[in-house]
Amino acid sequence: MAPQQIPVVVLAGFLGSGKTTLLNHLLGTGDGTRIGAIVNDFGSIEIDAMTVAGQVDSMVSLGNGCLCCAVDTSELDTYLERLSRPAARIDVIVIEASGLAEPQELIRMILASENDRIVYGGLTEVIDAAEFADTRARHPELDRHVAIADLVVLNKADRIPDAARQELMDTLADLAPGRPVLCTAYGRIDPELFFDRGPGEDRDAAVRQLSFEDLLRETAADRTGAPGRHAHSTQDTRTGNRADDDTGDCTTGRADDSDCGSHDGHEGHDGHEGHDHGPGESCTHLHAAYRSVEFTSHEPMNPRRLMEFLDSRPTGLYRIKGFVHFDVPGSRQKFTLHAVGDFLRFYVSPWERGAERLTQLVLIGSGIDAQALHKELTNCRDTPPRETSEHSMWGVLRYVADRTE
Repeated sequence: MAPQQIPVVVLAGFLGSGKTTLLNHLLGTGDGTRIGAIVNDFGSIEIDAMTVAGQVDSMVSLGNGCLCCAVDTSELDTYLERLSRPAARIDVIVIEASGLAEPQELIRMILASENDRIVYGGLTEVIDAAEFADTRARHPELDRHVAIADLVVLNKADRIPDAARQELMDTLADLAPGRPVLCTAYGRIDPELFFDRGPGEDRDAAVRQLSFEDLLRETAADRTGAPGRHAHSTQDTRTGNRADDDTGDCTTGRADDSDCGSHDGHEGHDGHEGHDHGPGESCTHLHAAYRSVEFTSHEPMNPRRLMEFLDSRPTGLYRIKGFVHFDVPGSRQKFTLHAVGDFLRFYVSPWERGAERLTQLVLIGSGIDAQALHKELTNCRDTPPRETSEHSMWGVLRYVADRTE
């Protein structure tokens, strides 16, 4: 069986936007996920804080299992190959675009790669909310970068008034119609928005060293008197909606002020415990709000209806993952689905022995309507009389990865 592909996520944004802060946040809060970070130079990564476990050539091994590479464009393919080798045990690769290439060029390189162990994981454009107008004036190409992004992160959104933030959100919506836009401060975004968590603490638990994540967790627990591990989400079983407990409205950027300084159930804002506020300072915390909607069907899916849904995904939907069951002759295998932005791919494999044949999908985005998504997907079920024509699978098969190379 072909190896599972590693998503390659591109972080783009102009100087000062906060993309390096976001990358450091992902490296520090991956909760066991082994991230391969590709940057232009090591100076932007908080290597001292992470501790260096070893260095070979232009690759640094961090104490939490992540790897960091300092490369230029000519070396990118080489290091993608090295990071995707099974021996590296990397779960996701993140490229910080600064100094490497234009975002669209990086996307072309990933999509054109002959490396069958990697897959495109999306382009995230990081915007400095406070300096957007000036940045746009200095770099007219910003509009183009936003337009091709799969996800837009409006960072430093706490530095502008609510009215200005809403105006900026409207501008970004015009530049990137249908794309999710997340407001945040200090690049604090749940890593699960970008990629699936790795195996975490259970992997090699008996031999692994104390990591930077452990230190963050223990420090937070010491200060709050709580256990070192907390629940980060709630599950609405009626809608399948998952949302961060302390997320504020992205439009207003406000969380409940009564939670200021405590935020029960969270490790001090992803490792930044307890904000002290001076006299007259507003307790306004921005957290990137998103939803994760789960869908399960024990009935097979209608391929034509499902492709109609996937070809016209609703505004704000960023990522879809899971697997699909079709009861069509010649296509009754397991179809694993990977979608990010406009990118879509299916992987065909046999069902595990004894496994129930069903469809399970997780849809992740910002501002999405959970009940509407459930209704649309429910309407994609292949109810009797069922689709039996092999021709009905043509739309799906266009997006099946060729794994025979």
